[in-house]
Amino acid sequence: MTIEGCDLSIGYPERLVGSGLNVRLAQGEVLALLGPNGGGKTTLLKTLLGLIPARAGEVRVMDRPLDTLSAQERARIIGYVPQVHHGTFAFTVESVVLMGRTAHGSLFAAPTAHDREASLAALERFGIAALSQRAYTEISGGERQLVLLARALAQEPRFIVLDEPMASLDFGNQGKVMREIRALAEAGLGVLFTTHDPNHAMRAATRAYLLRDGTCLAEGPVADVLSRETLEQLYRAPVQIIREKANIAFLPG
Repeated sequence: MTIEGCDLSIGYPERLVGSGLNVRLAQGEVLALLGPNGGGKTTLLKTLLGLIPARAGEVRVMDRPLDTLSAQERARIIGYVPQVHHGTFAFTVESVVLMGRTAHGSLFAAPTAHDREASLAALERFGIAALSQRAYTEISGGERQLVLLARALAQEPRFIVLDEPMASLDFGNQGKVMREIRALAEAGLGVLFTTHDPNHAMRAATRAYLLRDGTCLAEGPVADVLSRETLEQLYRAPVQIIREKANIAFLPG
């Protein structure tokens, strides 16, 4: 049960972003994709999701070519939380989360009792059930991010892909999301998330994939891959390491 990108070239018709990329996400693990701005992280995610086609190579989902899966089949398997989302219509928070359930039915069908139970459970899991009747357009950016996480969880997928999930969250909610990422993997889901912060990867991920200028610099278990030397190569900036007992934190030099 994996998502695999095999010898991928990624990019757009007018620009090649990266090539020779091999990435694999299995159920029950958390893969952190790290790299500087413009390094190709979001392009790689969108290629793995089928939002943009691979320039070369192949993406396989559960041992099937991605392009043989219908949009609804993909939605049943993979939940996706984009980095930025600006709501246009004043749907309630509950309605936005219920949209995740369309992977299991028709877009125009009335929500079932199970749909509502799954949506409420996702809202409660992220501590935002009190927002259920608020307009999505009237809540904060951090609250919107939690709503999108709840929507992805309500899909009941086998994999969840998160693009910068902590970017707009306050310190407390960052901790909540990292705990949930680990809990989802423990429940058997595969989780892939991008981040600029190696400390998020150290805390939440089992494996790390370092991407710069469309090239994989290193990939493997977090403890093996995240070192001062590899991070300085990745970000081209000095890095300090702070150690306290068994804990490690990375800071810009």
